[in-house]
Amino acid sequence: MTTQNKFPKIQFFSSILFFVGFFVLFIFFLRIINANNKEIELANNLWQTETLKRNELEILHDSIGEISKEREELETHFAQSSDIVPFLDAIEDLALKTQNKAEITAVDILNDNTGLMVGMKTSGTFNNLYKFISLLENASYEIEIVSMKIHKEDSLATEEKEMKVPLWNLFLRVKLLSFIN
Repeated sequence: MTTQNKFPKIQFFSSILFFVGFFVLFIFFLRIINANNKEIELANNLWQTETLKRNELEILHDSIGEISKEREELETHFAQSSDIVPFLDAIEDLALKTQNKAEITAVDILNDNTGLMVGMKTSGTFNNLYKFISLLENASYEIEIVSMKIHKEDSLATEEKEMKVPLWNLFLRVKLLSFIN
């Protein structure tokens, strides 16, 4: 009977030993899995952060593309030193549109780079000069009329009527405030 009592004890101790061994092995693999899960979570967080940054950059790029037209339009309101001639041409075109004669007499860049001073002489009828001043004030450039002198010169004969139309001369000094040197 002694052999029979030993056999179940050996099986019992060997099963406990296997159980403890498998339990230690289970804990070992569980720790490895948890460590890998933490690494995966960190990598996932890093990936999400980079994805958010990439999305923000794409949104920013799209926003820049959307406002490029407005930016170009805004830049047309500022004259740079290379754009003086187009600005002067724009003034002369305004005079021609109102049937006046315009002559630029002076162009000076101010010492403190706060603007561009333009002197001009314009001649035409009083109504046309008034239209010219209105168009000049509403031009796409930010300007300040520094001085203005207007006086009657002589008369012009019109073809429709034999009446004399008075000719007026307008002397303007205009400061272009939106000038970038």
